[in-house]
Amino acid sequence: MNAPETKTAPRAGGEPQPAGPEAAAVESVPRWNVEQIVSELRALRRRWRDAHQRPREGAGREFPSPEALRRVAHALRGALFPMRLGPSNLRQEGEDFYVGHTIENALNELLEQIRLELRGTAARAGDGLAAADQRAVQIVQSLAADLPAVRAELDQDVEAAYRGDPAAHSVDEVLLCYPGAIAIIHHRIAHRLYLLGAPMVARMFSEIAHSETGIDIHPGATIGSSFFIDHGTGVVIGETAVIGDRVRLYQAVTLGARSFAVGPHGELQKGNPRHPIVEDDVVIYAGATILGRITIGRGSTIGGNVWLTKDVPPNSIVTQATARNQPGLP
Repeated sequence: MNAPETKTAPRAGGEPQPAGPEAAAVESVPRWNVEQIVSELRALRRRWRDAHQRPREGAGREFPSPEALRRVAHALRGALFPMRLGPSNLRQEGEDFYVGHTIENALNELLEQIRLELRGTAARAGDGLAAADQRAVQIVQSLAADLPAVRAELDQDVEAAYRGDPAAHSVDEVLLCYPGAIAIIHHRIAHRLYLLGAPMVARMFSEIAHSETGIDIHPGATIGSSFFIDHGTGVVIGETAVIGDRVRLYQAVTLGARSFAVGPHGELQKGNPRHPIVEDDVVIYAGATILGRITIGRGSTIGGNVWLTKDVPPNSIVTQATARNQPGLP
């Protein structure tokens, strides 16, 4: 006796599809109602763009690309330290070619990202795009000319880390293994971009390091020479913080704001100095929280887990006990 023939029904496009139990299995695949989801997301995008005076139709990408800036960051790291952060097969005889080629490509890609930021800002303000394009070129030219100075500053930072940590066996180990080294590389570049007038690209550049290292340094923060963050995870340095020379921080230190000025309608006021000033030769140990526009005097040592909201005189040693017992602290 012959087995019953399995009949098939045509699929969309003329292809046969199973009938009977196999058809039931196919039909049991969930339906996601994608068209409705797409429609609702479109309506939400339109509502957002209308609320923020953004163009609806015909506009291309308005903002820099995190993926592109990540490529730029890794390229510039390699160009600044080619034999340690560059490609594994690089040889010294090819060093200059690699550095030149990498910088050329990285700066071209960076130019496109800064142009996107400035064009977006100009469009929202109703300004012309030609001036934005010209300014983008000027910013990248200024950064390019400053790359040797960036390298010189970073050499001092790496030396400070090597001198300040007995566990560091070489400056090469610092560059290859220490998250604080990566964070300060990014900051030295991002801070220049911030000052030159590309704040969003600068912030994104800093956030690439933040995601890699757990160290959050706002690109607006001013940081002096020979800076060292040991261990690093959880360090936060706010936008208007000012850090002097030869300062050392340990993990989970916060240089933050204590309060925020508000306008007549309750809106936060932007750009006011609200983060600490840390003078030269200060050491701040793990978990310390220093808030507000206060000054930590030169040569002071701030112990672990201390909470400070008032000025500290130069050459002070502040521990949890002294912070509790002295009326002026915190």
